[in-house]
Amino acid sequence: MRKVIITCALTGGVQDKSKNPNLPEQPEEIAQQAYECFNEGCAIAHIHARDKEGKPTGDSGVFKEIHNAIRSKCNMILQDSTGGGPGLTFEQRLSCLDAAPEMASLNLGSMLRTIGSSAGTVWTNPRSELERFAQEMLNRNIKAEMEIYHHGMLREMNNFISKELVKKPYYVNFVMGMAYQGAVDATPANLISLIQLLPPDTIFNCCAVGAPQLQITTLSVLMGGQARIGMEDSVYLSKGVLAQSNAQLVSRSVRIIRELGYEIASPEEARETLGLPKR
Repeated sequence: MRKVIITCALTGGVQDKSKNPNLPEQPEEIAQQAYECFNEGCAIAHIHARDKEGKPTGDSGVFKEIHNAIRSKCNMILQDSTGGGPGLTFEQRLSCLDAAPEMASLNLGSMLRTIGSSAGTVWTNPRSELERFAQEMLNRNIKAEMEIYHHGMLREMNNFISKELVKKPYYVNFVMGMAYQGAVDATPANLISLIQLLPPDTIFNCCAVGAPQLQITTLSVLMGGQARIGMEDSVYLSKGVLAQSNAQLVSRSVRIIRELGYEIASPEEARETLGLPKR
């Protein structure tokens, strides 16, 4: 029976407690919600760090504090975000790798922000910087989760493969429905077309921002992929109802996945599937 890898995106770089007071921001909050998600069946914790004021930070010390707090509770796979959040420099985004996560996200292109205080600013990811991210991850034995927001970003993935900057099995996450000029909508047709374009030896994950989160991540599982759930992508459980915790979102998807006839991968099973060292 196929086992599905569940990732929980706990915090993100944009949402804050004004949107949902249950969003975890400080290390102990993040670690506690990660542990609750682990108990529901989550294998990977996707981690963004915040400073004491709740602003996004790339400070490796904060990431290490989060790692240590999670490690004291469970053996989840730790996946740090190099996306960071608006206002972080390339070097600040890169510095999270100093915390030595097992995995890290790697965004594969530039886009234009369209909403919020950062509307009209460019999220810049030129190829030279992408290759440096990939090389640093390769040098440190950190597995890249390549974040793909539209079909054109597959070109950057193929560039990595041709230059041997990523190792098999390749791992991608389709990010759908982001409020960026250039990002694709979270629709079944877009997800299916992205899956069809993947190179061989690729495992795919999927997340969807906002209302389509549950439907699109469930479709990802039905199409042979994994699922990313969490308050980074949607602070709501349903229309007008705020999520009480990340674990509440994970629990619902785990139940649905099991009812569809699949099982849930433990962290060690996920490590084996992804080619990560055992812990």
